[in-house]
Amino acid sequence: MDRTRPLADTPLGYGLVSRTLHWGMALLFVWQFASAILRVVAEDTAVEGFFWNTHYSVGFTLWLLVLLRGAWGLANLRRRPAHEGPPLQARAATAGHLVLYALMIVVPTLAILRAAGNGRGLTVYGLQLVAPGGEPNPTLTAPANLAHGFLGWTLLVLIAGHVAMALHHGLVRRDGTLTRMTRGPDARSLPAE
Repeated sequence: MDRTRPLADTPLGYGLVSRTLHWGMALLFVWQFASAILRVVAEDTAVEGFFWNTHYSVGFTLWLLVLLRGAWGLANLRRRPAHEGPPLQARAATAGHLVLYALMIVVPTLAILRAAGNGRGLTVYGLQLVAPGGEPNPTLTAPANLAHGFLGWTLLVLIAGHVAMALHHGLVRRDGTLTRMTRGPDARSLPAE
């Protein structure tokens, strides 16, 4: 391991754990939204079937990772880089991140509730997490049927905005914001403890 790049976050950048969780989840979200888009534009095709067969497993993985990422973020909260810029912009960035996290938790939670209540069960990577059978429970399925898709597409729009703002910081403003999540802090530039 490169000893000049810390595992934990610092005021100068995100550590290896935060960056690995961020970029790993980014790749999984590309896969997840590809499956959802193919479900809309190419339903009943081989490629859609291939991607859609992974939708529940990838969604469950993202749910576990966002819970882990949230716990890691809270543990590093005082060490994380501050949002730079005018106070209103910093508050908007914080609010945007909170909404992203909320949706990353709520969207798969709704799908899990639907699986628990629809009688079909939930299988993740071939493991039966919720057994099929029983009577459907509308109390569990109704919220997911109502909101999972809409909130999922809302999450995609927010992710696109997040990417656009990151590129704006990296390519237009060149203020180091993007670098903090791509390269992280250099331990040689950190104050000695």
